[in-house]
Amino acid sequence: MTGAPKAAGGGSSARWFGAGSRKISQEAVVIAISCILFVLFSLFLNKFLTQGNIVTLLKNVSILGTLAVGMGFIVVGRGIDLTMVAVMVVGVAFSIWLSTLGVNFTTAILVGAVLVALIGLFTGIMVAVAEIPPIFATLAIASTVYGAGRILFNSDVLYAPSDAKWLTFVGGGSIFGIPVSVVVFALVAFVMSLFLKRTRFGRFVYATGDNPHAARTSGLPTRPVIITQYVVSALIAFVAGIILTGLVTGINTRLYNSTLIYDVLLVVVLGGIGLSGGQGGVRNVIVGTILVGILINGMTILNISYTSQSLIKSVILLLALVLDALINPRDEQTSQSGDI
Repeated sequence: MTGAPKAAGGGSSARWFGAGSRKISQEAVVIAISCILFVLFSLFLNKFLTQGNIVTLLKNVSILGTLAVGMGFIVVGRGIDLTMVAVMVVGVAFSIWLSTLGVNFTTAILVGAVLVALIGLFTGIMVAVAEIPPIFATLAIASTVYGAGRILFNSDVLYAPSDAKWLTFVGGGSIFGIPVSVVVFALVAFVMSLFLKRTRFGRFVYATGDNPHAARTSGLPTRPVIITQYVVSALIAFVAGIILTGLVTGINTRLYNSTLIYDVLLVVVLGGIGLSGGQGGVRNVIVGTILVGILINGMTILNISYTSQSLIKSVILLLALVLDALINPRDEQTSQSGDI
């Protein structure tokens, strides 16, 4: 097959700056910036290097990172999923709503998982079978899911039942001093890493993202691969929603209108997963999550307004997209398939 995956075997993105023997990977640059920010914030922000703030930082990073693992999985296959936040808030809110009708909360969570999987299935069919460009399909489906949820729940905030002990453990518990939410994020990242690196399906994802036309003509099941990606992405978003609900004992559906989905995209692009597809991995997501998490936490301590934070993150995202376009120029196959 022509157009072999750019990151064969599911390795990290091979994106480099410079020439000759002085090549520096984007991943290394992101790690260096993260370390510099951490040191600067530790030195000049009194409240940054405290136990309470570090725990808060880790918990917030766990939600952002979990969502970014799902988004990275989609982007590796040359797609994008703007439904993730809508699926997260509506899926969990639906489960809580069922529990208010007398359904056991654990059972309601399982029903919510089925609902989000069906949403992911529908999204995948729209992208893979109907061949609607992912950015338009997922944007429309996200708005539809959120709107339907608002009509059904007739409330912005839904609180989980107080007797859901396992949910309380997810939000406030710890294992060997590590917050459970961080452990869940680590497990999701570990499973996804193995899935991409060690399975035939993972190789199919890289091949489809690298050159969809070549993958299709060589007999790879590209449509089932794409559909499965969106189902998995929806379920990962649901897991992130459970973590969030455990942390704050409820879910605010207005989170859909926040900049969270752009933060997730910022993590993926900064981490080094190229939008041209077929490269990158979970390690890129982790380094991007650390950088964005530290940046957001520092800006919050500095009491920078929400609007200003959004502007700063938007500028960084724009620069990251320009950098991605320079490092990973769109090839002939990308222009023919319409990319994302």
